Amino acid sequence: MFLVKKLSVLLLLGFCSLLVLPTYGQNNAQNPIDYVNPFIGTSNYGATHPGAVLPAGMASVVPFNVAFRKGKENQFEKDSEWHSRTYVHENGFLTGFAHVNLSGVGCPDLGSILLMPTTDSLELDPEKYGTTYKDEVSTPGYYSNFLEKQKVKVEVTATTRTGLSRYTFPKGESHILLNLGLGLTNETGAYLKINSPTEVEGYKLIGTFCYHPEDVRPVYFVAQFSKPAKNFGAWKKMPRYKAVEAAWVSFNDEYKPYETYQKEMVGDDIGTYFSYDTEEGELIEVKVGISYVSIENARKNLEAEQTGFDFEKTKLGAAFKWNEMLSRIEVEGGQKEDKTLFYSALYHLLLHPNILQDVNGDYPAMESNKILNSGDRNRYTVFSLWDTYRNVHPFLSLVYPDLASDMVQSMLDMYDESGWLPKWELLSMETNTMVGDPATPAIADTWIRGVRSFDIEKAYEAMRKAATTKGKANLVRPGFDDYDRLGYIPEGGEHGVWGTVSTTLEYNIADWNLAQIAQSLGKRDDYEYFSKRAHSYRKYFDDSTGMLRPIMSDSSWLSPFNPEAGKNFEPVIGFVEGNAWQYRFYVPHDISGLKALLGGEKAFLNALQACFDTDNYDMANEPDITYPYLFNYVKGEEWRTQKTVHELIRKYYFNGPAGLPGNDDTGTLSAWLIFSMMGIYPDCPGSTQYAISSPVFDKVSIQLNPRYYAGIHLTIKANRAKAEDIYIKNMKWNGSTYSNFFIDHGKLVSGGTLEFNLGKK
Repeated sequence: MFLVKKLSVLLLLGFCSLLVLPTYGQNNAQNPIDYVNPFIGTSNYGATHPGAVLPAGMASVVPFNVAFRKGKENQFEKDSEWHSRTYVHENGFLTGFAHVNLSGVGCPDLGSILLMPTTDSLELDPEKYGTTYKDEVSTPGYYSNFLEKQKVKVEVTATTRTGLSRYTFPKGESHILLNLGLGLTNETGAYLKINSPTEVEGYKLIGTFCYHPEDVRPVYFVAQFSKPAKNFGAWKKMPRYKAVEAAWVSFNDEYKPYETYQKEMVGDDIGTYFSYDTEEGELIEVKVGISYVSIENARKNLEAEQTGFDFEKTKLGAAFKWNEMLSRIEVEGGQKEDKTLFYSALYHLLLHPNILQDVNGDYPAMESNKILNSGDRNRYTVFSLWDTYRNVHPFLSLVYPDLASDMVQSMLDMYDESGWLPKWELLSMETNTMVGDPATPAIADTWIRGVRSFDIEKAYEAMRKAATTKGKANLVRPGFDDYDRLGYIPEGGEHGVWGTVSTTLEYNIADWNLAQIAQSLGKRDDYEYFSKRAHSYRKYFDDSTGMLRPIMSDSSWLSPFNPEAGKNFEPVIGFVEGNAWQYRFYVPHDISGLKALLGGEKAFLNALQACFDTDNYDMANEPDITYPYLFNYVKGEEWRTQKTVHELIRKYYFNGPAGLPGNDDTGTLSAWLIFSMMGIYPDCPGSTQYAISSPVFDKVSIQLNPRYYAGIHLTIKANRAKAEDIYIKNMKWNGSTYSNFFIDHGKLVSGGTLEFNLGKK
């Protein structure tokens, strides 16, 4: 596309700003990382965490405070919601720092390999050595607090595959515990071996995400200490009762809850301790290497990424990497907290998916125990595709096409290894969480937007397999036979489909995306077949209610039928995590057809507005998050998109722990905010168009990747007299009048300026 000389110049000029070192302690922040608040989303079920991690990092060091929370009279009690989150801001009782973690997911797993510094006599019970804490500080790649019981300052940072902790101890007896029994995973099995007074190695079983018992995999580790321990040993938590002739009887009075051993231990609820005599203010560092392949590889990762104990260097390197990634977008103007919201959302979006391969390229194959090698590519994991295909993958294609390409390649490798594309993949295990066929729109959308550095014929083969395989052999699309035969999935029968209407709508959008790829590849028959089937949702349309209504196995409507049932996540027939209102408009590929079903543009407009007016719009969940942008499909009513989007931003997003509407779903709610603050949104996966709203900022500058796109920069500008001026008076593209409320991806990545003139009405 470019001459070599021109490409070299563009690479130098286009990315030179990424090489600016981050600054600290300045009143006027100069770098994107200075705006990030990792505590956003750590309350209100956002499920994010404030720990130390790199972009797409395998390892993360996160405060683990979820076993207990403050109850009545400020007393700590068991937290009934602890199981799905490593950290909850309001809990305040800490029992360690986990080294493998998830951010913004709704099911428990990981939160494992916990280090904990303690003082005074050795205590192995987390309820007793756990502590309150204060003086929390979190910036990208760094976290710190002060443990009040132990009087220890804790600081943690990370590289891609390792964590590094620094403890400032008081004078006296001190200990560092490694607890392999505590965590979010539903598994407690582990192994450890103490190699010396400065090293322990082992593994911890993890898995059963969303309680799928077949998904278990070991995570391996090597931990090294900067100071030799005076004493060390392993422990095992003993059961309080044992079985004798089918009856439960107590141990005798000599029962000890924890048994200690010398150097090696295997089983459930085990751990190790390293004990010291410390001076006031003495520093001890612990570095932990992680691998999903072997202890040997965990050691290689540690040797490659942490050659010594240099906390400040590691912390600075983490900040540099974050600043490099966040600087792809620069924003100017907006209200006081807008940059914090924007860059915190971008930070959260870049946490997942994660690098899975070790420094030598080894990684565990999909759905097997084989060890493969990724060569010179990154292998990614943690694909929450039911969420992310809607906006995260389109965002990556626009701003980080190199990441988008590698992620699609990882999905195709999973297909090679297991025979199927992933649905909700975790550590090369298919959890089968959520519904639909989400890899298809994620891959198709990436290709259609111009990121084409992967084998599209293989991708098409993989997507088509899920869209044509009949019977129980189809591991991606349950209920496929009914869907293919009837055009919908009825309630009842043996298919066991969760949310028949929701699942059918997801199959429809996947089929439509597959049709777009078929058309681009010249596969005319497939294009026509999948295009037709993509509109089969119409069979659910009920004239009497104007809703998509579940159909029973005898072809009758579900009765009684309450369109608001399921509004607050309670179980409901026909729908997944939502109600009929929240799925009523989820046919982004066929808005014109939906208009006709509803009775024309006026009826469509009234129904769409009613979704918001009746409080049936759910900002915290994915099926309806695109709805504010659908007003653009009614000529003369586009102002409603601008009004609604800005209202939702100000209502649900703010600079505080509860500043996300709900579960971030590995960056999906954050992606909605990023797009919305820029003034564009990908309203239909698999389409190259963005629906236009109005920007929050006065100027947004996106550095385009010249390896994928012709443009160098995309600039979005807004001219307004006051901050409350949010309505579009007119627009220009590269200086020429632009009157369409949709704009094509290809136009934007060719480079240029989209300029808005905004007013108060």
